[in-house]
Amino acid sequence: MKKLILIGGGGHCKSCIEVIESTGEFEIIGILDLPSKKGEKVLDYEIIGSDEDISHYVQQGVQNFFVTLGQIKSADLKKRIFNKIYQLGGISPTIISKYAIVSFRSKIGEGTIVMHGAIINADVTIGENCIINNKANIEHDITIGNHVHVSTGAIVNGNVSIGNEVLIGSNSVIRNVINIGDNIVIGAGSVINKDILEAGTYVGNPFKKI
Repeated sequence: MKKLILIGGGGHCKSCIEVIESTGEFEIIGILDLPSKKGEKVLDYEIIGSDEDISHYVQQGVQNFFVTLGQIKSADLKKRIFNKIYQLGGISPTIISKYAIVSFRSKIGEGTIVMHGAIINADVTIGENCIINNKANIEHDITIGNHVHVSTGAIVNGNVSIGNEVLIGSNSVIRNVINIGDNIVIGAGSVINKDILEAGTYVGNPFKKI
């Protein structure tokens, strides 16, 4: 199995651990978080340092690092850590749950996790450092940019384009043939039935900008 270090020891990390263990592909050797948390455990895994230690572990021969920080509003921190991994000589694998359904005709970028019960259909392209959360449904002919979080139970219908650093909230629905720009937050339970190109937060059914 490939040795893997996780970065970020909060609640999302616990969900990621469950997915990672389901793959049988990786040996998690520890977690990086705040220096003050060193020695604490997340589930069965010890916090062994902070992101300042990435280069140390690369020098020790560890190649694989995975960002397990959640993404609620801004993707800034996840993006910064993801880029730091590569700047320091590491890589970030693509992780797909044993319990997800993913078309072999789809393409999923580095550092992206596809979690339990998610469905990704044919001719889907998903960028780097994304979260496709539990039971999210990504239909056919969809393009998703980098640093995007499609939350639990969200539905993205066919022929949709989603930009970079976007959050699609839990149980929201994106109608088919919709374009969503960069740096957009869509609140939980919202229904998106027309294009959203201006950065901001949108909620409701019918949706509105807040």
